[in-house]
Amino acid sequence: MANKLSAAESHYFTSNPPPKDLRTTTTLTREFVRRHADDGRRVVLVTSGGTTVPLELQTVRYIDNFSAGTRGATSAEFFLEHGYAVIFLHRRFSLLPFSRHYSHNVRSFLDFMQEDDGRVVVDSQHQEEMLHVFRQYAQAKQDGKLLILSFVTISEYLWNLREVAQLMRPLGSNALFYLAAAVSDFFVPYDRMVEHKIQSNEEFTQNPIMGDTAAQTKGSAVHTQGRSLIIDLEPVPKFLKQLVDGWAPEAMIVSFKLETDPKMLVKKAEYSLKKYSHHLVIGNLLTTRKWEVVFVSAEEGLKWIRVPSHRRAKSFSGVESLVGAAELAAELAAKKDEGKQPTDFMEHVPHGEPAVEIESMIVPEVEALHTKLIKKAQQKKVEQNGA
Repeated sequence: MANKLSAAESHYFTSNPPPKDLRTTTTLTREFVRRHADDGRRVVLVTSGGTTVPLELQTVRYIDNFSAGTRGATSAEFFLEHGYAVIFLHRRFSLLPFSRHYSHNVRSFLDFMQEDDGRVVVDSQHQEEMLHVFRQYAQAKQDGKLLILSFVTISEYLWNLREVAQLMRPLGSNALFYLAAAVSDFFVPYDRMVEHKIQSNEEFTQNPIMGDTAAQTKGSAVHTQGRSLIIDLEPVPKFLKQLVDGWAPEAMIVSFKLETDPKMLVKKAEYSLKKYSHHLVIGNLLTTRKWEVVFVSAEEGLKWIRVPSHRRAKSFSGVESLVGAAELAAELAAKKDEGKQPTDFMEHVPHGEPAVEIESMIVPEVEALHTKLIKKAQQKKVEQNGA
């Protein structure tokens, strides 16, 4: 199995060229990791946003993964608050820590401003909040605790992930991987991509002046057939196991599992934990992800993290009535033959208190588990040195 994974890794990185800025990424990351390793500080790699799958070498069309990067950007802020140095590997133009409060908003950023004696200043009603956010950002920047890197395509993401993971090896158990990016499951290999924009007009698909475009793309993964577009995608090699075994063997690995069916969430999260041997899989439903998640780990089993109903932020896409549905489904499945009644998770709590971002509850739990794993690693080294 290990040989197959190693061969798949070798083939992928040989067949798909590295990002043009990989050397810069390597230089910045090596210096960042060295500095914080010398200080004995914990470093977390937060991946965030969705990956694209280009359909052409000169890319016009691509397949995208749903993600604005909210989970990653928000979590990065709380990791900084808890003393971590953060490498933030994000989809270019997705949400960033701190600036996320004023971007991707229903309001324009300029709505927070006003003119005062020929100068642009922050509106008085937003001064206090924006000053607080700015001070946090300025402190992280001054302390050199936030390194921002970017990707767009699935290939760029995997190249960067491998490079950063290997550079983080000197951190040992002080390294944490928080893989919140929405990563494509399928892709078009580089050698099977067409060079130019795929033509949708049949007159240009087979044209005596321009040549037979269909013939030129023979063997490619994307081609037109009559009025249809045919896309032949290949599965992305499963490198998450390699992350544990080869790239950063002492680091704590946290991955995410997003589902839409409450009945599948716990099962799929448990399957991922077993398959990839990560320390923690965080499961979340598309419709309730801002209000609840489930932790699945070998260390602590199942643990639900849920924002109380009176502290939940509003969500345009969320379905609050489904909060608790995945836990209820898991409990029903477990107690099917016992004749016991499942817990009622739809409790009513008075409203009125400020909204809570669930990441503020996730990060402390992750930190606590990381602390346990670090202590275990330290104890193991003491025992080995004493043997």
